[in-house]
Amino acid sequence: MELRKKTDYLIIHCAATKPSMDIGVTEIRKWHLDRGWRDVGYHYMIRRNGEVELGRRVDDMAAHASGYNHNSIGVCLVGGMAEDNSAENNFTDRQWTALLDLVKQIQADYPDINVIGHNEVSQKECPSFNVQQWKEDNL
Repeated sequence: MELRKKTDYLIIHCAATKPSMDIGVTEIRKWHLDRGWRDVGYHYMIRRNGEVELGRRVDDMAAHASGYNHNSIGVCLVGGMAEDNSAENNFTDRQWTALLDLVKQIQADYPDINVIGHNEVSQKECPSFNVQQWKEDNL
């Protein structure tokens, strides 16, 4: 384990899974181990039912956003992909509630943290919604 020395960002991701896929940390950890990573890439996963599962220890450097792993916490919402494999904001009400609670909890521990979407630091559609608009509407 390599401890993160500073925490500037909370980066929100999606698992790029279809609504019919009810997966969690066990499956995502397997996917990441199969890629040769030492553990699941995220610190937290939010399942379709709103359950928050722990991935890597929150003080561990993760593997979720190239160039930002050394100074960020990664949160992944299960979902984010339509049945036709396009990006889709298909998260459940329970996931939104859990995300809001988790972000507030993390902000309490890291008051200066900047909450962003993966797509703000990568050429990806992940997390399939506009995090800055979500923050404006909810935080």
